Parts: sequence; C-alpha cells; structure tokens
Amino acid sequence: MSGGRTSSTEQDDETPPGEADRRVGTELRWPAVVAVLIALGLYGALPSEFPASLRFGVVALGLVLLIPVTILNPVRLDRQTRWSRTMSTALALLLVVANQAALVILIVVLVSQEHPNGPADLLAALQVWITNIMAFGLLFWELDRGGPVSRRVDHRADLPPADFRFPQDEDENTVIEVQRRSSVKSDWVPSFVDYLYLSLTNSTAYSPTDVMPLSSRVKGLMGLQSAASFVMVALVIARAVSLLGS
Repeated sequence: MSGGRTSSTEQDDETPPGEADRRVGTELRWPAVVAVLIALGLYGALPSEFPASLRFGVVALGLVLLIPVTILNPVRLDRQTRWSRTMSTALALLLVVANQAALVILIVVLVSQEHPNGPADLLAALQVWITNIMAFGLLFWELDRGGPVSRRVDHRADLPPADFRFPQDEDENTVIEVQRRSSVKSDWVPSFVDYLYLSLTNSTAYSPTDVMPLSSRVKGLMGLQSAASFVMVALVIARAVSLLGS
C-alpha cells in the first residue's frame, strides 16, 4: 500500500503536523485483511444462480492480489512500492466491480424467477450488501490522501489532496477535550475502521453523514454505492412482501 519511514520523535504542540517527523504510528495490517477475506468468503458462498466461474475466479484473483502485499507488510503498513500500491488498489477495485456484477445478477434473480427460493434469495442479497460495504470501505481507504502508508508516513505537506473531510480535520477550535483528538493537535489521520464506518453509513443513509466527500471521484463512488444499496434494499423489501402475501 504505501511506504516510507516512521519516527517517534516528540513534537511541540505549536509545530504544525508535516513540518517535522510524524507523530502518528503506522496502521495495523490485519483489519483490512480480515475485511478482504470476509468479502471474498461471502462472494464465493453466493448461491448457484451466480456463475461459479465468476465467484471462484474473483476469489482466486483476490487471493493472488492479497498475498504479495500482505507479505510486504505482514504486521504494520510501513512500506510501499509502486507494484504494491497498484495491487492493493486493484484488489479493492476488483471487489467493487465484481460485487456490482453480482448485484445485476441478483436483480435478475429477484425479478424474474417464477418459483423463487425466497430464503436463499434474501440471504444472497444480504451477502451482496455486506460485501458492498467491505469493498467500498477498502477502496475509500486505498484512495484517500495517497493510501494507508502515505497518510501516516509522509509529511502532510507532501500528501495528495484529501478525498474526504473527517470531523477531526476541523475540530481544532472546539473545547479542549475535543481538540485533543483533532488532526491539528494530535496529527490524527483516518484508519481502516473510519473508512469502513463511512462505507456503512453511506450504505444505510444513502448520503454523506459526518464525513464529507471532497473530490469528484469519491462523490461518484459514494453515489454508486448509495444507489446500489438503495436498489438492494428496495428489492429485498418487495420480495419479502411478495413472500408474505403468497
């Protein structure tokens, strides 16, 4: 994902983050790995209406992309190369694109089956919905501010423009106990859990909540995720009502 060196050098509170060595520590690898494995497991376990070649091909390719980047940073994300950055982003994109394909198949199954398997169809919808949350959370995590390694290793002045504005990015002028968690005071940067929460809220509220999209690319991605989630929920409700009425 990204690379460089870290330092535990103490900074004075008056020194702007990015003007000296970073105070924030590198991020643990395992939360993202667990999310990828859950997403791949759910995808591979989709029912037979979803082509086996698609399901198992996505799982196999996902593992091929995951293993090398995990070997590069097995415990903490503190190193990055061009190929690892490309593979990590490609893995997140693979999950997003494959899951949109699964959503299209799910729509066809839900609206066209003459004798539907109600419980299995609803379970498949839940699998696609959860995978969608994991996939977009991983993609947001990979894209924002140069990725998970750059966010914590590079000086702030060297980071690419932010794709998202988190509450901590504007809390420096609030009460002191809130200030302590702000980006300015503590050198805070978002971790994978923050992006997963962003993905979850976008999938349930169908709009930004506490985190605001700043770039056109993530506005488009958030719009796609919201639309996919809305279609899924609407179809599931319609199918549930039809099953209750049958």
